[in-house]
Amino acid sequence: MGNTSGRLSGKVAIITGATGGIGEATAKLFLDEGAKVMLIARSEEKLKATRDRLGEQERLDGFIADAMDEAATAAAVAATVEKFGGLDILFANAGVEGITKPLDELTMDDFAQVLNTNVLGVWLSMKYCIAPMKVRGGGSIIATASIAGAVGFPHIAPYVSSKHAVNGLVKTSALELGEFGIRVNAVSPGPIDNRMMRSLGEQLSPDDPAAFREDVNSQLSLGRYGTDEEVAKLVTFLASDDASYCTGSAHMIDGGYVAA
Repeated sequence: MGNTSGRLSGKVAIITGATGGIGEATAKLFLDEGAKVMLIARSEEKLKATRDRLGEQERLDGFIADAMDEAATAAAVAATVEKFGGLDILFANAGVEGITKPLDELTMDDFAQVLNTNVLGVWLSMKYCIAPMKVRGGGSIIATASIAGAVGFPHIAPYVSSKHAVNGLVKTSALELGEFGIRVNAVSPGPIDNRMMRSLGEQLSPDDPAAFREDVNSQLSLGRYGTDEEVAKLVTFLASDDASYCTGSAHMIDGGYVAA
């Protein structure tokens, strides 16, 4: 059964990108706090492995959908409402880092792949979650942005562009949806110790990824990478009624990177 008297007791949540490090850590914390959770991912194999690790059955389900597949996204939301009786929380977390290249070497496909998942995917999940949240009299939408939505970085233009766009989408959505009691926020992770940061380190410093990490750490006030669990705690706060007056903002969780 797990805890059913936590901060999210009685709430129903959708998590996209649920098989990534942040997605799974958030699912675990949501369940611990009493929520019912629908995991959405594009890989059936990874989804099964994630569900097995989480162990929870009664308040957990999964659905296969690519973030940029409109029909599949709509079906995933409908399945969530049918299974759990409504919807209160969306964690729009699906995203890709893309390939690292100078601007003039990027192809249309390089750019489109990242924008389709990171921007259109977030928008599509929001689009289909709004109606069931209105029925509930409100809700909380949290999108995964990045410090790359606040500052620039060389050689990852598609990713930086996409995360700036996510922040714009969050601000616009917050203004549109406030009257319905729906709050919209972004979490903006800095360097987090997971697959995505390892991929960026290997691409940007293929000869010495460890040196890349040391260089990043030297730019952080706290001197270390964050963890998936630390991001999950911020997402859970924004999902809960504890954040009842928070909307329209990008909440940094970056070890002090952007403050420098």
